[in-house]
Amino acid sequence: MSTSSSLNIEKPTLVINKKRIIANISRMEEKSWKSDVRFRPHFKTHQSATIGEWFRDFGIRTITVSSVDMAKYFAGYRWNDIMIAFPINVRQIDGINELAKAISLHLLVEEFEVAKNLDKLLYYPVQIWIKIDVGYNRTGIDYTDTEAVIRAAETIKGSKRMTLNGILTHAGHSYNLRSRDSVTQLYAEQVNRMNFVKSRLVNAGFSPIEISIGDTPCCSVVERFDGIDEVRPGNFVFYDATQLAIGSCTEDDIALACACPVVAKHKSRLEIILYGGAVHLSKDVLIDSNGTKVYGRIAVPVDNGWGKILQDLYVSALSQEHGIVKTDAETFGRISVGDIMYVIPVHSCLTADLHRRYITTEGDIVESGKY
Repeated sequence: MSTSSSLNIEKPTLVINKKRIIANISRMEEKSWKSDVRFRPHFKTHQSATIGEWFRDFGIRTITVSSVDMAKYFAGYRWNDIMIAFPINVRQIDGINELAKAISLHLLVEEFEVAKNLDKLLYYPVQIWIKIDVGYNRTGIDYTDTEAVIRAAETIKGSKRMTLNGILTHAGHSYNLRSRDSVTQLYAEQVNRMNFVKSRLVNAGFSPIEISIGDTPCCSVVERFDGIDEVRPGNFVFYDATQLAIGSCTEDDIALACACPVVAKHKSRLEIILYGGAVHLSKDVLIDSNGTKVYGRIAVPVDNGWGKILQDLYVSALSQEHGIVKTDAETFGRISVGDIMYVIPVHSCLTADLHRRYITTEGDIVESGKY
């Protein structure tokens, strides 16, 4: 296999396919428009002002981020309607007030105590969403505990600086599913649960109440976003091996891979060693149908990008800098030390966060935020 490439890969490098990214954005934007819902994409996946402009080209003006610092970064690039989709960290109240003074800032509240404390600390108006847990069991008020939801809403309503926009959820348990039918069923379930909460709020005198959801599997699989007002997917911009396993995307939708140099080979074990470890890929893992742990799928270079995923190859183990690829005899024989292999990450969001820098398949450098 030739080691030459106009991309000039010397070390683990994230390569992105801009055409696929644009197609992924276009598809999600069109679906949102046809469903008459607000598209508020989550920028924590790419964290790049440049890629953000590719979204803006589609008329997108509302975005989601995962931290105060990320919000400051994108506010510096003229994004003026930003949601921080993470529980409020009151230790960063100065930064929150700084943002609230400059932009339309959306924050998440989980309980009335948080809302009560926030009301005392805010200097400027903010938009508030009550976080609801529809089954992920990570954060949010359980959807059955409508008394707690109403209590939080009452605290927000009594504030001079907080306006209640609606209720928000992230059905992250969709990442554990492995069929499009099961994802479709989960979408219906979360929408029903969110509308149950909404009906209790409306009956208690809170109106209008919007519903916002955010997981990439549901947003990718369903044909229409019925029963909601806003979608916030993020991972869809790149997709990854997990989304492929779920059925959220096809292989041709995956727009990011980590190019890793081959540094050693072990014939007795049919293993290839990559310069590309946990600090480049993260240690997120897929468990395949045979119970095998997979830390990344493998493809080889074609035309300054990567080709089809090689079904019998996978990253079987990671240490800090090393990646071990289980291979077959035929592939082992045609790969040489110094060649490049592409790893399709298990979770593109974490992999992108580790690098904060990309090169496109055309050779252009794309930076992401440093904070």
